[in-house]
Amino acid sequence: MKVLKEIISWIGSIGFAFVLAMVISIFVFQPTQVKGISMENTLNNNDKVLISKLSHTFNKAPEYGDIVIIDSRVDRERTFKDEIVDTAQYNLFMKLFFNKKNEQEIFWIKRVIGKGGDTIEIKDGKVYRNGTFLEEPYIKEPMNKQMDMTVTVPDNHVFVMGDNRNYSKDSRYIGCVPLSHVVGKYIYRLKF
Repeated sequence: MKVLKEIISWIGSIGFAFVLAMVISIFVFQPTQVKGISMENTLNNNDKVLISKLSHTFNKAPEYGDIVIIDSRVDRERTFKDEIVDTAQYNLFMKLFFNKKNEQEIFWIKRVIGKGGDTIEIKDGKVYRNGTFLEEPYIKEPMNKQMDMTVTVPDNHVFVMGDNRNYSKDSRYIGCVPLSHVVGKYIYRLKF
């Protein structure tokens, strides 16, 4: 009987710790891993990073230059179920235990270039916000003059780009990102 009580106590403690870890990952902080080269030289492929989800939890819009994690599926609404399932599936610790090779990367890490009401113009490989050329010391190399475009960012949206502009899928391809799809903000590179 004493052994059974001890086992039940351990199961309860482990269950509570798991629930607490999920709540923290969903609403506060989450470790994750950078996939791809779109943010070089700022962040590199396989860098492990910590993201804050507080801005998403409290519906706070990101600032210009913030590095954010977005849900690239902008053609659909995000639900609370997405918060739970995606957090479990894309959490760095879960990936360490359940290494899925062919899973689709729906979360992208990008830099905020424009906010609601801004006009973003890309012309001759340069980026302008509301008619002003952006000095961007963080980009890896000059952008190829592949496409000119002008976009007015809708309210409650952001325009995001990778720092490695020539190798980045971003708002140039998927359009402006609803704030509901900005799921976190990069705060720290982990060293393990």
